[in-house]
Amino acid sequence: MTRLRVLSRSLATFAVALFAVTATVPAARARAEPVAPGAFVALRTVAPTIVEEMRYPTPHNFMGERVDGYREPLCLVTRDTARALGRAQSRLLRKGYSLKVYDCYRPQRAVDHFVRWAEDLPDERMKAEFYPRVAKSRLFEDGYISERSGHSRGSTVDVTLVRLPVRPTRPYVPGERLTPCHGPKAARFPDNSVDMGTGFDCFDTLAHTDDPRVTGVQRANRDLLRSVLAEVGFSHLPEEWWHFTHRPETFPDTYFDFPVAWRSVLGH
Repeated sequence: MTRLRVLSRSLATFAVALFAVTATVPAARARAEPVAPGAFVALRTVAPTIVEEMRYPTPHNFMGERVDGYREPLCLVTRDTARALGRAQSRLLRKGYSLKVYDCYRPQRAVDHFVRWAEDLPDERMKAEFYPRVAKSRLFEDGYISERSGHSRGSTVDVTLVRLPVRPTRPYVPGERLTPCHGPKAARFPDNSVDMGTGFDCFDTLAHTDDPRVTGVQRANRDLLRSVLAEVGFSHLPEEWWHFTHRPETFPDTYFDFPVAWRSVLGH
């Protein structure tokens, strides 16, 4: 009988210990989740009038699904970048425009997701909109997808212009008919931004900022965006009219992987 009691107590002690260890695993993992350094902020806490239409937490992007690492539709950037965007916004508001961001800081896990998708050649569910004239097998070679992104350093944003007063963009409905991003504005997916000649994330040479086929109002809109951002310290990527980096970068050599979420910048 004594042995039985001892065995029962031993089993009970083991069960309690096992439960305690198991219960602490999720908490330990939560604590291990990386957070942003203090130099990162949520853009809306610095420049709240800038429109945010974050595409990668939604299925309306070139992959057709939420991208890894985007927990919330939130623009995170370094504080210097946020302040510079705020200065640009002040200048544009006086001209009757607002900035709108599509993407800001991008976790390395999101870039890794892009790479896995690009290697999965049969998955072309969003081709008709985002890369109708480019073979998916060429996305690496043509520079549309790479294993590193300046976005992961926190000073790069994808941005456009919106006329005031700002009108909402209707939500994308998964499975709806897709139209080419390089087509006329009236034929593209509706966007409340001004006409830049292509939609955002258009894998096409027409998205090159100085493509000679872009003229008239489209050219004027691209030039306005570039000139105002240049005045506050941004350089642009010639292959993407929407892509700008604030310099000098706060973290020129660091690629971060904390998730896009409020908890990543709490207390900053």
